[in-house]
Amino acid sequence: MGQGGEPRRPQPRDRELGEAVARAQQGDETAFAVAYRIVQPALLGYLHGLVGEDAEDVAADAWLQIARDLGRFQGDGAGFRGWTATIARHRALDQLRRRRVRPRAAPLEQDVLELPGRHSTHDEALESLSTQRALELVCGLPRDQAEAVLLRVVVGLDGPAAARVLGKRPGAVRSAAHRGLKRLARSLGAGVGLDEGAADEHRNGHA
Repeated sequence: MGQGGEPRRPQPRDRELGEAVARAQQGDETAFAVAYRIVQPALLGYLHGLVGEDAEDVAADAWLQIARDLGRFQGDGAGFRGWTATIARHRALDQLRRRRVRPRAAPLEQDVLELPGRHSTHDEALESLSTQRALELVCGLPRDQAEAVLLRVVVGLDGPAAARVLGKRPGAVRSAAHRGLKRLARSLGAGVGLDEGAADEHRNGHA
């Protein structure tokens, strides 16, 4: 069970990821590469929503910190995804602050800059969420919904883990993800449905 009684939603490769991280902490460079390959695609998708074309550079900075601080991490595969998302978000916020006066802003840039600082702080939900068009739609959502959807669906975090990354209450993140997914389902058209897990959590959280 996750915090707040919410069942943890394991990702298909969480066990493999947890084992790779444990070996990497013992100095196994091959295992670290395995962890990187598992986490990087989702992490890059999340960062794309935050910093646009700078996502790869920010991800590279994040992985430097992840490698440096790996010995401090304690947890399983799901926990590692949340930990890396938190680090990536901190690096993204740093990048947004550095380019505050740039005329070409990433879709979420101004809203993300208004979020609390770093210290205050699943199965695919939509069939085409990994496409460029879908990411553009996500970035068109209100800030709280966009980040909640990116963390819940792209990164694959459960409600409490996403809430820890954002520095918010789990119920607020569940509600934001639910509203965002409903809007995405409408935008993406018939045949692409709401993430049932997120919808169930939303209903349970309001029972």
